[in-house]
Amino acid sequence: MQTVQTEPPEQPSQTDGAPPARPAAPPTGLSPSRAGDFMTCPLLYRLRVIDRLPEPPSAAATRGTLVHAVLERLFDHPAGERTPERARELLAPQWERLLGERPELAGLFPDDPQGLAGWLGDAEKLVEKWFRLEDPTRLHPVERELYVETALESGLLLRGYIDRVDVAPTGEVRLVDYKTGRAPSRDFEGKAMFQMKFYALVVWRWKGVVPRRLQLVYLGGGGDVVTYDPDEADLIAVERKLDALWRAISQAVATGEFPATRNRLCDWCDHRASCPEFGGTPPPYPLPLARKPDEQA
Repeated sequence: MQTVQTEPPEQPSQTDGAPPARPAAPPTGLSPSRAGDFMTCPLLYRLRVIDRLPEPPSAAATRGTLVHAVLERLFDHPAGERTPERARELLAPQWERLLGERPELAGLFPDDPQGLAGWLGDAEKLVEKWFRLEDPTRLHPVERELYVETALESGLLLRGYIDRVDVAPTGEVRLVDYKTGRAPSRDFEGKAMFQMKFYALVVWRWKGVVPRRLQLVYLGGGGDVVTYDPDEADLIAVERKLDALWRAISQAVATGEFPATRNRLCDWCDHRASCPEFGGTPPPYPLPLARKPDEQA
């Protein structure tokens, strides 16, 4: 089993409000987001991962990126300086940095300074709410925005970002993820925690240590902190689920069969024009199909 800690592949340049389409390619591994895509709607997974159709930036997702950046950079400062005032001071420079890296984000608020000001104000409220949920002066993360890749014994490559990794003086590990939405109902809490169990599996296979605690910090709504303490049995079950999911994805890649699944997220999907559920037609499948046993070579 091999584990690599490295930088993710360079992202393509992005212009004119959306990233350009990239050449189609077969999937090479799983992240929590892409695993969630396939479980939610296989066609969405295909359009994002294989066809690589461009998606315009959204104000909500970009606000989440900005808030994550501010919380990450706040820990560059000594504990006594991790104050709400210092966090607010980081908002403008972090927004400018994002604009420099992704110029298409300027299209979110074209000639709308009031809209931009309101959007930044909403981001500021989310950052301020975090201080009511956690005390950064008492936190000492060993990693922030940690990118990891881990190859399981099956050969499946898992990858993803962990927002924050805390290690107690006694060695216990806590994985933390920030969410700018509101906490889900109990019916959907397990689905949200799946991402954290995914990361816990990565850490376990990498370091041989089961994280003591998984923590989701929800900044939307009234704010909430949801925790879960996993054990090896939990992570073995997640590993089996991911291996089964990868087999299903591999089968779909070979056959080109990625059915559309109507769900509660369809209203926010950027690919309805390519979805049969809404009268659209997917683009031609861009990868070679596996020959059936009775077909001639």
